[in-house]
Amino acid sequence: MSELAIPQSKSRIDWVDYAKGICIILVVMMHSTLGVEKVLGEQSWMNAFIAWAAPFRMPDFFLISGLFLASRIKRPWRSYLDTKVAHFAYFYVLWLTIQFALKSPGLVAEMGFEGMAKYYFVSFFEPLGTLWFIHVLAIFFVVTKLVEIFPQLTVWLIAAFFHTMNVDTGVLVIDEMASRFVFFYSGYVLAPHVFEFADRVAKQSHIVLGCSLYIWAIVNGWLVMHGYATAPIVSLALGFAGIAAVIAVSQILARADLLTAVRYCGENSIVIYLAFFVFMAATRMVLVKAGIITDGGTISLIVTAAGVIGPLLFYWMVRNTPAMFLFERPAIFRLKHKAEAATAAA
Repeated sequence: MSELAIPQSKSRIDWVDYAKGICIILVVMMHSTLGVEKVLGEQSWMNAFIAWAAPFRMPDFFLISGLFLASRIKRPWRSYLDTKVAHFAYFYVLWLTIQFALKSPGLVAEMGFEGMAKYYFVSFFEPLGTLWFIHVLAIFFVVTKLVEIFPQLTVWLIAAFFHTMNVDTGVLVIDEMASRFVFFYSGYVLAPHVFEFADRVAKQSHIVLGCSLYIWAIVNGWLVMHGYATAPIVSLALGFAGIAAVIAVSQILARADLLTAVRYCGENSIVIYLAFFVFMAATRMVLVKAGIITDGGTISLIVTAAGVIGPLLFYWMVRNTPAMFLFERPAIFRLKHKAEAATAAA
């Protein structure tokens, strides 16, 4: 492991929160836009932007998720599984159940009670809709600890190889594992270099950063527009180039203390990710049925705003109530013994 220092995750790092905020907003925007376009039966002008962001949107989210893993991966399995698997499993099962409850009328009408029950059971293995990220993320944490016995370079090269293969089995967990694990693992093994890069970016002039970001944005857009972005090797390079760009933008915002709402979104990205589908779907339904706004792109932007702001407002409403179990795992669902918990918190 490099001698470069990895900051402790206990003290928040502004650019990391900005990067997470950018990513979660892009994720909500993607789901909102595609959902609106599906209902309207046509593409909107927002489609071009979400296509432009596709090469780096999820790679950046996965890399950031692995940044602080080095400080935890040596923990005993029980403690590790509690924080890295049971944590996400709790929220997945809870919000999966909530999604099914909200969608039950339509699902029952479409496939009957028995069909819906089977669909619910299968969703524990084949992630449902917007929740797939935390399902796959839990698997990534387990796999990363299991492969610790192998040289990191070997693991990284294998992960990169699978990414370039564009695996398409039709099984989401397998396909996303093959496509995304290289970025999560890179966050883990390259964390010291990522933070060093972020520190160097912070010292660069705005002119240099601006020109670099402009060139990246043009090249990324050109490759997407001409269909080269998903080609082997190119997609891997674009993923890391986009990650570097998001880090640079995040550092610029952090240095200038601009758009602090984006940082707040990053601090509460799990809240937005878990609940955005409720506010997204409800707002989309109201706007489409009302028919006052007919432009798909405008509807998508409004739905995106609702998907981001709605969960945060709801979180503020429930944060001091028993309903906080929606966003905070109760002690009863923890695996660690009290002694282990005290040690982990020290």
